[in-house]
Amino acid sequence: MSIYKWARDALGDDLREAEAQGFDRLMVLRALLAEVVQQNKASRDAQELAHELQFLADNLDEERDYVFMRP
Repeated sequence: MSIYKWARDALGDDLREAEAQGFDRLMVLRALLAEVVQQNKASRDAQELAHELQFLADNLDEERDYVFMRP
């Protein structure tokens, strides 16, 4: 199992548990994201983390055609 599959499965389990407790899915995801960022900040350079988060934000649109991907 890859680390990404493990993370996806763990997140799915946590979301099901949170929803069973009556928490709103969007609020759970926001809280988890905030905690992941805080945990990363404790272990990584803030600028490095900011670059990674910016990359992820810039690539949210799965339909977007990027210049570097064109033949």
